[in-house]
Amino acid sequence: MRKDVSGWQVRLDEALIERYTASGDWPGKTLAEFAEDLARRDPDRVTHVFGAQRCTVSELLAEAELLAAGLQRRGLVAGDVVSFQLPNWREAVVIDLATTMLGLVVAPIVPIYRDAEVAFMLADAGVKAAFFPTDYRGFDYAAMMQGLAPTLPGLRLLCSVRGEQGGDSYEAMIGEATRLTERPKVDANAVKMILYTSGTTGRPKGVLHTHNTGPLRLRRAFENWSRGSAVAGLDNILLMASPVTHVTGQSGMEIPFCSNTRTVFMERWNAVEALDLIDAEQVTASVGATPFLHELLSAAEAGGRRLPSLQVFACGGAEVPPALICKAYEVLEQCRAFRVYGSSEVPLTTLGFAGVGEMEMAASTDGQIADYEVRILDDEGNRLSVGQEGEICVRGPSMFLGYGDPEATAASFDADGFFATGDLGRVTSEGAIVITGRKKDLINRGGEKVSAKEVEDILHRMPAIKEAAVVAMPHARLGETLCAYVIAQPGAGLDLDALLAFVAASGVARQKYPEHLVVVDDFPRTASGKIRKDRLRADIRERQQAKA
Repeated sequence: MRKDVSGWQVRLDEALIERYTASGDWPGKTLAEFAEDLARRDPDRVTHVFGAQRCTVSELLAEAELLAAGLQRRGLVAGDVVSFQLPNWREAVVIDLATTMLGLVVAPIVPIYRDAEVAFMLADAGVKAAFFPTDYRGFDYAAMMQGLAPTLPGLRLLCSVRGEQGGDSYEAMIGEATRLTERPKVDANAVKMILYTSGTTGRPKGVLHTHNTGPLRLRRAFENWSRGSAVAGLDNILLMASPVTHVTGQSGMEIPFCSNTRTVFMERWNAVEALDLIDAEQVTASVGATPFLHELLSAAEAGGRRLPSLQVFACGGAEVPPALICKAYEVLEQCRAFRVYGSSEVPLTTLGFAGVGEMEMAASTDGQIADYEVRILDDEGNRLSVGQEGEICVRGPSMFLGYGDPEATAASFDADGFFATGDLGRVTSEGAIVITGRKKDLINRGGEKVSAKEVEDILHRMPAIKEAAVVAMPHARLGETLCAYVIAQPGAGLDLDALLAFVAASGVARQKYPEHLVVVDDFPRTASGKIRKDRLRADIRERQQAKA
């Protein structure tokens, strides 16, 4: 362990640095340095497409330097944290580049989050400057941030985007047209990003990645998937609908600087619009959660669209039915769909089966292990053999270097440096992973992890509820959604509308609202009194089947 310039403790020592540097897995370069190298080779390369905006690497770098100068003039120094809570806008790319120029840490925050989640993340990360849209999709982010600011003494800069032009806004900093007075030398082993993921304790956990832990997984993925592009000079054109504040979208934002790839972004997912974008931009690849693939195939089938340019679709983040993978082979002209496995902590642990004749493996497994060591352990920590089910534990160069909370870090790694994912599965003889369940109490709602305990903690504050248990409920589009089982207080009336009103008042994102309520007299329990959530999950499945 060592202390980073940001102040966080990270799982890093000289032996680890030497190991992954010698292997070539850690390039020793920042994202800005990758972008600058590309600009020297091909300054007019269009790297990112946002609707009608076609952004070249030189344009993005020039704007990033102006923003970096604005942040520098306002006193930010290496190790300070800058958040952005933005949709898929070009400004997010510029902020990402600018922070790497100064050695700042970027903290992406998903736009769906509201006061409760945002306040926690800003405080936990120690954010000094926060970028946010003034207003987006009917929500007043500026009002939220102004309301939170007095409770966050460390927050020095409120930086609106596409709104007010003065003060510390994004536009004001760009408009100052100042140059960096000094460009610090940034250590590629320093923390670059803190990315929040749902924790089983109810509080999100800040996942720490360095400049070195990102590029490998992106480059390897597209080396594995690429079959050449219809657009001269590019290997891949990627359609990205996942939020840039999520690990998948973040990867899509950065890949054009360190791989021969262009990313075409969608601000909001719409399957019919995606069909048109794929054809217009000659998209060759896409990465997204199960609902994206399901809706894309339905729209393509309904419209008789074969999408001849689309070659691969990597599907992960939520349970992927094997039939959906097979359907892609039938509906699309040459697209290979496959499952991949990973998380914010260990992105792209597998790369999927994208080869000709690999449809069965693509549909029946969660992908082939690449660049990671994987162990399967039983409940006592013993290593299991090929084909045996246990907890998936992972170690590798793209792995995060710990959480912002040192205690959470210590609890998540073993003595050999393997991270306990909390997922259950097995490794096949072909070197693939098959996910069989979850050890951690998280609900995977369309690729967005929701902590059951976080929602339970809210419900336990409701006067009408004596005890609550939140479990995953199957959902045709999202894979899973939330079902609340509750024991009501004697004489208390309780219905779903009242429960939702109470949850809404807590200030959490709508994605954390239960979609079904079951009131029971008691829960199934173990001998020690622990709630048997496996039986509750089975019960809601049976209730759904009975209604079908």
